[in-house]
Amino acid sequence: MVAGDPAHAARNPFREDYRWTRVVVARWGLNDGAMPPPRDEPGPGQESVWDYPRPPALIPYGGKVQIFDEETVLAETTGAYRVLETSHPPTFYLPPADIRMDLMTPAPGSSICEWKGQARYFHVDNGSRRLERVAWAYPSPTPAFAKIADFLCFYPSKVRCFVDGEGVKAQEGDFYGGWITSRVVGPFKGGPGTWGW
Repeated sequence: MVAGDPAHAARNPFREDYRWTRVVVARWGLNDGAMPPPRDEPGPGQESVWDYPRPPALIPYGGKVQIFDEETVLAETTGAYRVLETSHPPTFYLPPADIRMDLMTPAPGSSICEWKGQARYFHVDNGSRRLERVAWAYPSPTPAFAKIADFLCFYPSKVRCFVDGEGVKAQEGDFYGGWITSRVVGPFKGGPGTWGW
């Protein structure tokens, strides 16, 4: 059973937990009163990010995922994985074999994800210009995410990303790098006032 499956939505205890969390946050002023607005109900063919699990799930995606820098194709694959986490738009991780790795150069710095491990970052350098820190990867992820070792995820705010031909909108705030399409509904974590969700 995975998110997006009607059986999952029907059995997902977070629907009730979501309502209860709003009551607790409002009554006791937790997280400075920050709480999500009412969830958007998904329509046919849509998923609510509030039906995604925590810890996050790793789900294979067989549709076409494409990444462009202007007109240069940086990546094209049908072998991506989605990471689905409560309140976040999905992130799509692409296999290095389907990425123009000759255009990717390591960027300084790293970060830690409590679920996936230590991330490293990449610039795009096409010879005429450089795009700073456009992608990240987990070279040695935790066991639950071992299938995406060295797979790259791109920030849709920095390059053009497409899922099955649909242009991706960037998750607000650009910290998490989530991919928003017409297939997912929020509200989404990331913008001002959402850090306590």
